[in-house]
Amino acid sequence: MEEINLKELWRYFVSKIYIVFIAMAVILLLGNIYLVFLQKPLYKSDTTLLLVSDEDITNSTVTLINALTPTYTELIKSRNVLSTVAKNLNIEESAGSLASQVSVTSLTGTQIIKIEVANQDSKKAKDIANELAKVFMKEIKERYDFENITIIDEAKEATSPYNVNVVRQNIIYLLVSLVLGFGVIFVLFYFDTSIKDANTVEDKFGLTVLGTVPRVGDRNG
Repeated sequence: MEEINLKELWRYFVSKIYIVFIAMAVILLLGNIYLVFLQKPLYKSDTTLLLVSDEDITNSTVTLINALTPTYTELIKSRNVLSTVAKNLNIEESAGSLASQVSVTSLTGTQIIKIEVANQDSKKAKDIANELAKVFMKEIKERYDFENITIIDEAKEATSPYNVNVVRQNIIYLLVSLVLGFGVIFVLFYFDTSIKDANTVEDKFGLTVLGTVPRVGDRNG
């Protein structure tokens, strides 16, 4: 592998720095077009459920709840529960569409389940999360005759989208453009075998340049 002369590389970078500015302009422009016109803001609301109250906790109850928790998390996203939620809220969406908006997690070491809903409509996200909790509690009562589930925190309407951050995204665009711009310059330098100036001759071959021939038509020659 050919050894890279850092001085020569630096001079090449300086001579091609316009490539970096072009990359910055293009990527920042495209990124902000996506940010303003194409990216869909999503609002997230969450509600938490306690699967068993303090006064009802026994070793056998905890064991049972822990065993049923994976079933509960799947039940919340079941077609039956989601269809009921859509019907109750008069939402014209399929259970599959709602399922893609819902995430359910059980908090490690606790008997707490968190239901999160992401939607382009902040109020709709809140309403779906709260209705999911109610329908789920009713479903558990009917299926398991278990009435000890309580809502810890009801979902609140989000005031800002969770997936849009103008400052952070523009910093990412800027970093990407810098990496791309400098990467392109380095590739061009690596595959450029031409003699660029008198300094290159002296550095590469150890020869003293006695004079240079100006280009034809070069007014500075």
